[in-house]
Amino acid sequence: MTPSAAAHHARRARRLVIVVRADPVICGHSGEARNLAEAALDRGFDEVRIVTWPIERLQAAGLPLKPLDRVLPYREGIVVERPEPVGDYKVPDGRYLAGLTGRLVELFTDGVPTVALSLYLSPHATAVADAVAVARRTGLPVDVVTVAEAVGSDVTNVVRACVEEDRFGAAAHVLAQYLSHDVCLAVSRYTRDLIVTEAAAIDARHGTRFAEQCAARVEVSYPAIDVGQYLSRTEEGTDAVLAARGLERDGYVLFLSRLAHAKGVDDLIEGFVRSGAPAAGQRLVVAGNGPQADELRALAAATPVADRITFLHDVSDDEKPHLMAGCTAFVLPSKPRPEFVETFGIALAEKMLSGGGPVITTDTGGIGEAVGDTAVVVPVSDPDAIAAALDDVLATDPVDRAAWAERSREYALQFDRAVVLDKILDHVAALDATPALA
Repeated sequence: MTPSAAAHHARRARRLVIVVRADPVICGHSGEARNLAEAALDRGFDEVRIVTWPIERLQAAGLPLKPLDRVLPYREGIVVERPEPVGDYKVPDGRYLAGLTGRLVELFTDGVPTVALSLYLSPHATAVADAVAVARRTGLPVDVVTVAEAVGSDVTNVVRACVEEDRFGAAAHVLAQYLSHDVCLAVSRYTRDLIVTEAAAIDARHGTRFAEQCAARVEVSYPAIDVGQYLSRTEEGTDAVLAARGLERDGYVLFLSRLAHAKGVDDLIEGFVRSGAPAAGQRLVVAGNGPQADELRALAAATPVADRITFLHDVSDDEKPHLMAGCTAFVLPSKPRPEFVETFGIALAEKMLSGGGPVITTDTGGIGEAVGDTAVVVPVSDPDAIAAALDDVLATDPVDRAAWAERSREYALQFDRAVVLDKILDHVAALDATPALA
């Protein structure tokens, strides 16, 4: 879709509603929601809303959160709604979902043409589907197109678990609600294939036909990144951020993501210890929060190079490009776990846009789609391979490093938020000629 065509479509559908776990959650798709919201403003939507959860509920869930005072304000024109729960303590978690779904019903019945985009099938796509069904039963005018994006962990953590535990009803509920949306998306080819595979397992056991429908309808939509935030970075700005953090350019190896088992930070710490990086004066900077934070700090403290390992728990969004650009290498050694598989790797694409040293990662889930052939790929759970990769990076000629960085940046430009939103709107526009959705 050209910018003019996108603007024309935005005049028809004046409102975009995004349902997601939004800031302050440390999650790439929280940032994706912000990016899509801002891109929608640029494309002519005159009302953009992010409907999400009360902050106290996010805190109670144990999700990794950014410090509230470090969260960047949303751009003017974006309204963030956090509906209060409905009911009292006798309706434990359902009361929060009732509040969110109820607010969506109100938005879908006020007569404003709306595109409703949900990130995560469970519970967000389910909430949108329920809200649309209720809105239509009210008899009030409903002009809404729904777009459901499976980001991956909702499949690995919900659908796959249901398949493994033979909980047919729960799996059927998620998949049926997903397919009830007008547009069905997946965050990577890996995620799309995973959906079809898990649906086929359900079909084989119960005689359903979910896999056929998913294969026919699910399209790939890569995460939306604010490319401008990374391309507009200045060297002076990077020097200032590094100085404030007590870091030197090309003087540290960086990890920046959630601190969870699936991210492989334990392997990175061991790999750093075994490499020549500490002796070469390099530091290891582990930036982020998450359930494994205390365990990883203890692991690092027990190593012989504990004084060369720094943990940062308060990195703001505007610091990220600078920390990424200044590092010797960016390492994300993800490994598949029952609770999580890296279905894309947004942080990797952000790093590639920032410049600086190369990415070292694993060929897990959808990571290959995020990095193409521009990263150093090591085996999963292999600290020795990480050590060897770090040593190779340290020995790389600066000219070759610069050429590598430029090639990585060119690859990552495809994830620009305007490009991603335009492709989503293309799918929406294609529905205009579909009688069943008229």
